Amino acid sequence: MVEKDLNMSHIVGRCCAILFLAAGLCLGVETGKSFDSDQDTIVVTATREERLLSLSPYYGDVLNADELQTKQAVRTVPEALKTKTGTFVQKTSHGQGSPYIRGFTGFRTLFLIDDIRLNNSVFRDGPNQYWNTVDAGSVSRLECMHGPFSVLYGSDAIGGTVHAITRGVRDLRPGSDWDRRVYYRYSDAENSHIGRVESVGHPTDDLTVHLGYTLKTFGDVRGGADVGTQEKTGYNETDWDAKLEYFINKNEWLTLAHQGVDINDAWRTHKTIYGIDWKGLSVGDELRRANDQNRELTYLQYHHYEANDFINQLHAGLSYHSQAEQRDRLRTRDRHDIQGFDVNTVGAFVQLKSDTPIGELIYGTESYHDDVSSFNKAYNPDGSVKSVAVQGPVGDDATYDNLGIYVQNAISMRKSLQVIIGCRYDYAAADARAVQDPDTGERIRVNDEWDSVVGNARILWSLDDSKSHNLFAGVSQGFRAPNLSDLTRLDSARTDEIETPSPDLSPERFMSYEIGLKTKGALASGKFAYFYTDIDGMIVRTPTGRTIDGLREVTKKNSGDGYVHGVELDLSAKLISNFSVLGAFTWLHGVVETYPTSDPVLVEEPMDRLMPPTARLGLRWDSDRYWAECGCVVAAKADKLSSTDKRDTSRIPPGGTPGYTVYDLRFGFDVSNDLSVSAALENVTDEDYRIHGSGVNEPGRNLVLAADWVF
Repeated sequence: MVEKDLNMSHIVGRCCAILFLAAGLCLGVETGKSFDSDQDTIVVTATREERLLSLSPYYGDVLNADELQTKQAVRTVPEALKTKTGTFVQKTSHGQGSPYIRGFTGFRTLFLIDDIRLNNSVFRDGPNQYWNTVDAGSVSRLECMHGPFSVLYGSDAIGGTVHAITRGVRDLRPGSDWDRRVYYRYSDAENSHIGRVESVGHPTDDLTVHLGYTLKTFGDVRGGADVGTQEKTGYNETDWDAKLEYFINKNEWLTLAHQGVDINDAWRTHKTIYGIDWKGLSVGDELRRANDQNRELTYLQYHHYEANDFINQLHAGLSYHSQAEQRDRLRTRDRHDIQGFDVNTVGAFVQLKSDTPIGELIYGTESYHDDVSSFNKAYNPDGSVKSVAVQGPVGDDATYDNLGIYVQNAISMRKSLQVIIGCRYDYAAADARAVQDPDTGERIRVNDEWDSVVGNARILWSLDDSKSHNLFAGVSQGFRAPNLSDLTRLDSARTDEIETPSPDLSPERFMSYEIGLKTKGALASGKFAYFYTDIDGMIVRTPTGRTIDGLREVTKKNSGDGYVHGVELDLSAKLISNFSVLGAFTWLHGVVETYPTSDPVLVEEPMDRLMPPTARLGLRWDSDRYWAECGCVVAAKADKLSSTDKRDTSRIPPGGTPGYTVYDLRFGFDVSNDLSVSAALENVTDEDYRIHGSGVNEPGRNLVLAADWVF
């Protein structure tokens, strides 16, 4: 293992050398026709308005539908981000994926669907499965912006904000009045099939209709050469989506949309007897732990550009979001329980843009109201109900409200310099009327309210007249108000822990500093960022020293002061003919203060599940109809472990998660104007590996085939 890690260090070093050499090329070329890159893509998430990614003073990435469905042929939305710098995707199970962005995941990263929050008040600490409930096949574009965005998007937007823009009229081919689409993806090592059919077109000149349906079946995942088949890792999923877009005129339209997903029988195997004994992992003793997930979103939105002389843009919307979760657990033959919750969220927003003598103002308000019910029932062996608990995994008969008001001003100081400043006021209130007291077992009520004011300041300095080379820097405040999961959770946590309710918590606060460079030239393009995030009062799990039903009790405190900082680097360089080299590198380091034991002594430890140094290299060839790519990802051993990491023995091997080197080959071509196909051989060397903190290993050698037919 030592020898492997040393070799890996050499590989990472060589990767970095190549990347910095490409950076030199990038800065040395003459300005002119730029090398193709995602920096030429328009994004809306960074500043809540359409802006080139290269002119947004943030580090970020964009994936379009072609990359999601054909070139990468991704299985889920979280896995779409695994190739992006600064992120890694932990999978508690094959049906659960949670990206870590700049050291944060779960309810410290924000997910938006067409400007609507996926996050709600029951999102829990650490990795969760909710991002898996967004169908990658329904996404037209995925924007991933790094760093705190609390000024624009409120609570939870700490590590980063990911925005899924769903398919609709913009995906209709130029000149076409009606498109039908059939998509298919097959994966050998997952024994999986994904099929999607959709239709988009104009029944009338001013109305567009979009309909989509996706069916997914996943078999048990086959790991690398030694692990083999991982039992109970398969599951089934059904997704559907519909959208009506009515154009009052070319600058004014209404959108009515609905989407839904059902995920059935997605096991969390690492706590069961079906966990794997790999590199010293412990195997659980539960006989069954299966999750069902349901989500439905309906929204109505109004968009108006060039509304009047003062209001240049007006966007408004109403939404209704329902999310339901159920866990079926069989601990022994006579210990069976089913628990879950339902969350119904009503949301509303208004956003405006005005060009004024003092700058471009973007301002607005948004609010969300959650109604939460939860349950936990124990059953006798004959199927009759043995007992009904006061609450499920979170407090029952609960509500959660969030209101935000924000303003942001973009000021052009001169042609080469732009300053963006903003602030936000946020109010949150929680009221859970049925919470189980962990000491007495009696029903209690937990309610509280908080407010916060945060600000940010960013600058973008163009180094040349064509704005091909741009420096950016900024300072951004972030915050996260305690949610119902923080305050009332009564559920299992890590390998042998149970989390109990924790009233009287305060908001977490963050201050992030960042500096970076985005550059593009005739032969190369790249982006670089260094960030430092100061952490104040992060809510962390703390052992109490007690045991409940054989599990160690943990509660929560605002004791997590600390910091995380890191480097992110992406480069693309054109070589000869149609060849280009791609590369990326990520390095993170972070520590927080916590209570590793029940003793009242704070200890500074590494952050939980810290992303190890990771490098990516690829060589790509493109022609008019064909493309091919070979690449590798190199991750060092993840051995910077917190106390909770060390106790999570069913997911993290003793001493840390081993490093790995994985090679992929991809190829694709356009058979015709209507049909594109691709093939990939992933993990060519059939290596056994897992992403740090995951409950399952990644697939071994894996053949992936995809076809996209639009007619």
